[in-house]
Amino acid sequence: MRLPKITSYTLLSLTLGIFISSCSPSAPERPLDPKVAKLKLPDGFKAEHIYSPGDLDQGSWVAMTFDDKNRLITADQYGFLYRLEIPEIGSDSLAPKIEKLIVGNVAEPQVGMGYAQGLLYAFNSLYVMVNHHGNETFKESTGLYRIQDLDGDDQYETVTTIKLFSGQPGEHGPHSIKVSPDGKSLYMVAGNHVDVPEMDAYRLPPVWQEDNLFPLIKDPRGHANERMAPGGWVAKFDPDGKEFELISAGYRNPFDIAFNEVGDLFTYDSDMEWDFGMPWYRPTRICHVTSGSEYGWRTGNSKWSPLYPDNLPATLNIGQGSPTNVMFGTGAKFPEKYQKALYAFDWSFGIIYAVDLQPKGATYEATAEEFISGSPLPLTDGIIGPDGAMYFMTGGRRLESDLYRVYYDGKVEASQSSTTLADLPAENRLRRKLEEFHRADASVDGLDLAWENLDHSDRFVQYAARIALEHQPVDKWKSKALTEENAVKRTQALIALARNAASVSSNELVNSLLEIDYLKLSEGEKQDLLRAAELILARKGEPDASVKAALITYLDQNFPANNNNLDRELAKLLVYLEAPDAVDKTLALLKTAQDDPDYQKTFTSSSDLIMRNPQYGLDIANMLANVPPAQQTYLATVLGGAKTGWSSDAYESYFAWIQDAFKYKGGRSYVGFIDRARKMALANVPRSNFDEYNALSGAALLTSSGNDLAESSIQPEGPGRRWTVEEALPLVEDLSGRDFVRGKAMYAATLCLSCHTMQGEGGIIGPDLTQLGTRFSPKDILNATINPSDEISEQYVATILELKDGASVVGRLTDEDESNYYVSQNPFAPAQIRAVAKSEVKSKKNSEVSIMLPGMINRLNDEELKDLMAYLISGGKEDHEVFQKETLSLN
Repeated sequence: MRLPKITSYTLLSLTLGIFISSCSPSAPERPLDPKVAKLKLPDGFKAEHIYSPGDLDQGSWVAMTFDDKNRLITADQYGFLYRLEIPEIGSDSLAPKIEKLIVGNVAEPQVGMGYAQGLLYAFNSLYVMVNHHGNETFKESTGLYRIQDLDGDDQYETVTTIKLFSGQPGEHGPHSIKVSPDGKSLYMVAGNHVDVPEMDAYRLPPVWQEDNLFPLIKDPRGHANERMAPGGWVAKFDPDGKEFELISAGYRNPFDIAFNEVGDLFTYDSDMEWDFGMPWYRPTRICHVTSGSEYGWRTGNSKWSPLYPDNLPATLNIGQGSPTNVMFGTGAKFPEKYQKALYAFDWSFGIIYAVDLQPKGATYEATAEEFISGSPLPLTDGIIGPDGAMYFMTGGRRLESDLYRVYYDGKVEASQSSTTLADLPAENRLRRKLEEFHRADASVDGLDLAWENLDHSDRFVQYAARIALEHQPVDKWKSKALTEENAVKRTQALIALARNAASVSSNELVNSLLEIDYLKLSEGEKQDLLRAAELILARKGEPDASVKAALITYLDQNFPANNNNLDRELAKLLVYLEAPDAVDKTLALLKTAQDDPDYQKTFTSSSDLIMRNPQYGLDIANMLANVPPAQQTYLATVLGGAKTGWSSDAYESYFAWIQDAFKYKGGRSYVGFIDRARKMALANVPRSNFDEYNALSGAALLTSSGNDLAESSIQPEGPGRRWTVEEALPLVEDLSGRDFVRGKAMYAATLCLSCHTMQGEGGIIGPDLTQLGTRFSPKDILNATINPSDEISEQYVATILELKDGASVVGRLTDEDESNYYVSQNPFAPAQIRAVAKSEVKSKKNSEVSIMLPGMINRLNDEELKDLMAYLISGGKEDHEVFQKETLSLN
């Protein structure tokens, strides 16, 4: 999870939110809880708000599990464990019976087990995943613990340490635990800030490296800069924690894992939102966690393309968000399609996605719908209860926390179909057979089966075959790899050799690669060959001069390829090899490259998220108004690492592009990434031209860190505070003698100017504020600023269109005709209109939550707040009385 960024925004209006509930006439009558009213539910479903732990200072809950007595056990992210007995569905009172669990020595009631981000009751034990530095109250440090009641008093007095974890855990630490499908073992998932501990077995061979020739730029703001391969990981272990086996790696920060009815494992991996707009940005994604799988997370800009053959592609790219829980509907008393669905929770935008997974080849194809949503709804964890209802929680990061129950209020038929292994496609069963050889003691039969399938058309089968090959002793297949006649098999075998064979030279591998007829390969096969070349160079270094020259010729004659994916790889390889024409050819592409129309296509459109969460949504809106060109940015980064091949004209063209790139809007690290590419290139210019190119490339536009564009206007000095009307009102009772220049600067710094017009200047998203001071009192203005959802102008209210397919569209309704509603979703690009067919709309409602951030003035200190209020009251008029200096009386 991540806390929404505090970003100032407009004044007074615009709205968002989802305040729709589905209520069945047969359900018991009870006053409508506003916490339930904000939920959008599918037809026939009903929700109950069970409990708010913050009401009794019980923290913000992030993990849950049911024990063997159908009691719910929960965890405060920064506190204790709690056990709840929950009334049945439809009870007159939903108030649960709650106890705080004191673990271990009950004589010390202030000592407990806590700081848990994962809970599981299994094997007559409670498994607890702790993310914490031990102290006097919570003694356990980051690790996995098993707590038990061995004396039968219904309290957990026995604590066993299963495994401690090192690294920089926190919220990218170890997370969820699940029981294996056979009920004999456990699985766990960890984020990319946890070191992979020494394992007893490895399904993914432990030979991982960064494997990248792309010029390395670590995150300019320092995130995960010390975290290297293999990123987040999944492991299997026995109930006593005696043996651990690595299953999969290459994730950023998946919080949870879930098995379907045939034992296939899935997770929901997080994005790096600071990369938004960059070519290496990877959306949140549903991943099929197969044996030995690698999903390509690397630090900074080094994340692997999903096209690379040495990692696997996502089953479904969702889009922006903060993944938390995943679970299947197994055991739910829901309609059949929802019993089989995978539920994926997004904390940032308050959406539970129901993902339908249908077997396709060795893996699955996925479609999704918006199952439950609300705003705000910071989803943390969920589970199907013993009663067949879905239980889920909100909270995290000390946000307000709530426990809900959702059930189907209608007739539920027993599932008519149960998928078995025999029902799966032949490719799925073949993948599983290959995975039996993902172990160090695999028999020679595994070698034959692996080799047979290295050219399989199904990518998951082909991948499983290569991993099976890598588990075989290299001396059994090295010669065959170098001489294999089948070009596809040879490419895959060379990848395996580059990764595993210390005794094989770069010359041997490159010469073998050069024997493949590139022109006879398909686009995907060319992609694999180019990746094989990159792995060889990254792992083995450059070959001898003659072999290097042959490789340059081999690649250069196919560059450019008139294909964005191939051009990325060819440019990267040729610049690295210092091919004579590499810079000129890549620079020519840089000037003309266009992104593919479906580049980074996701299930959730970014524009659909803008008005669901003002903190994140406005960042998305700002970027979508001026999206960076991904292909050009990739090529520019490649050129930043070029040490040779430059001319003065080339430098001028390149650095002019760099300066122009600063006009685009990306994620928080966008400016820093462009600046680091700029500085890499500047490191190789002639010293006599450094000042010229430094200026040409936009140095004057940047702050000293290079992470932000320099502000030419006055910025808040702070320190700010979380302002309330009660605290602010006394300050603005006398606003005489204020500073007009600083007031206008604070108006711009808090982004009022971006959305509101004053004296004919500014945005047109919100109302004109020129006459604000003549119509409203200082108290009214403060309240509208600090509590923007209290009263929303009808002129600017947002509309929620709930669609028949379960999705919803939130935005300003600008027009409608007989066929369509016309909706503006991006406040920074209001002219971009989305047409929504009325035939697809189930309901239309106004929102009740303002898109304006409630904390827009929290950056300001007392004097800055006074100047801002004076500017608002004056309507932007410098001659207003609030700016007149009083004459000092010396009586």
